[in-house]
Amino acid sequence: MTTKKSILTCISTRLLILLGAVIAIGPLSIDMYLPGLPAIEKSLGARPGSAEFTLASFFIGLALGQLFYGPLSDRFGRKKPLLVGLAIYVVASLACALAGSVAELVAWRFVEALGGCAGMVVVRAVVRDRCAAREAARAFSMLMLVMGVAPILAPMMGGWIVAGLGWRAVFVSLAGFGIVLMIAFQRGMDDTRHVPSGPLKLGQVLRDYRQLLASRSFLGYTLIGGLAFAGMFAYIAGSPFVLMELYGIPPQHYGWVFGCNAIGLVAASQLNAHRLKSTPLTLLLRRALWGPPLAGIVLALAGLAGWLPLPLVLAGFFFYLVSLGSLGPNSTAAAMATHGQQAGAASALMGALQFALATLAGALVGLFHDGTARPLMVVMALCGIGAWLAHRWMVAPLERE
Repeated sequence: MTTKKSILTCISTRLLILLGAVIAIGPLSIDMYLPGLPAIEKSLGARPGSAEFTLASFFIGLALGQLFYGPLSDRFGRKKPLLVGLAIYVVASLACALAGSVAELVAWRFVEALGGCAGMVVVRAVVRDRCAAREAARAFSMLMLVMGVAPILAPMMGGWIVAGLGWRAVFVSLAGFGIVLMIAFQRGMDDTRHVPSGPLKLGQVLRDYRQLLASRSFLGYTLIGGLAFAGMFAYIAGSPFVLMELYGIPPQHYGWVFGCNAIGLVAASQLNAHRLKSTPLTLLLRRALWGPPLAGIVLALAGLAGWLPLPLVLAGFFFYLVSLGSLGPNSTAAAMATHGQQAGAASALMGALQFALATLAGALVGLFHDGTARPLMVVMALCGIGAWLAHRWMVAPLERE
C-alpha cells in the first residue's frame, strides 16, 4: 500500500527496497565469486581457466530461465513463482558450496541461475502492474542504483570472504541472502496480479510470445535496450584486456575506472528519474540514444586508424555507459507499457533477448581478439548503431503516428 512518504506514487518505498534487493541477486551471484576463481581451480584440481565455464553456465541459465517464469507469473501471480525461484536459488547455492568438481559447479551454477532469474522477471512485471509508463521508468531508474552499485561492492565483499573463509563461503553467503529475501517477500509483499482461472497451457504461452515478437513497439524498444546493454557487456568483457594489458593500468586502478563508470551510470539514471517528472519518456530516450552510437563510432574509427590515446578511450567508455542510465529504464518501461495482461511474459522475453544479445556481444569480442583494442571498439559501435537503427526503423514511425 502506497504511503504519502513514498518516493513514487505507484510503489511504496518498502516494496521498492524489496525489489532492489531481489534484483541484486544477479550482480551479486556474478561478481562475488570472481575473486575466488583461482582458488576454485586449485581446490578442485582443475586446469587454469576451467572455472570460467561456471560464469558461462550462469548466463545461459539466466537467459533460459526467464522464459519459464514469465508465463508462470502471469498465471499464478507474482509472489509464488518468485518464492519458488528463491527456494531453488538457495538449494543450488548450497550445492555449489559442496561441489566436488568444476563440472558439478558448472551444473549447479546453471540451476542457481534458473532460480535467481525469477527476481528479474517479477521485478519488471510488478513495476508494470503498479505503474504507468512514466512512473515505471522512474522506478526502473531508481532500481539502476542497485545495478550500478552492486558490481562495485560485490567483488570487494567476495574478496574478503574468500580471503577469510574460502570460496565455498561465498555460496553459503548467497544462500543466506536468498533465505532472507524469501522471508522478506513472504511477509512484506502482496501479490500485484489477479490470478486467472484455468490451467497454464503451452499453446497459450507460445501464442503470448508470438504476439510479443509481432509487436513492433515491444520488439523495437526491447532491441534498443538489449543492444545498448550488449555494448555494455562487451565493455565488461573486453575492457580488462584493453586497459590493463594494452595501456598498462594496474588492476587496482582498473577498479577505479570501472567504479567511476558505474557511478556515472547511476548518476545518469537518477537524473533521468528526476527529469521524468516534467519531460516525456520518449523524448529522453531519443536524446540518450545518440550516446552509444557516437561514442562507439569515435572509438571504432580511432581504433581502426591506429590512434587511441588513453584519455579518448576512457572518455568514450564513460560517455557510452552514462547514456545507458536513461536508455535502460526508459526502453524497459516503454516496451512493457502496452502489455499489462502479458507483463510476466513480456518481462521474460525481454530479459531473455537482452542476455542473448549480451552473450553474443561478449563472444564476438573474444572471437575476433587480435591483441588490439579494435574488436571491442567495433562491437560497441555496432551495438550502439543497432540500437539507433532499431529506434529509427521500428519505434520512430509509431511515435509519429
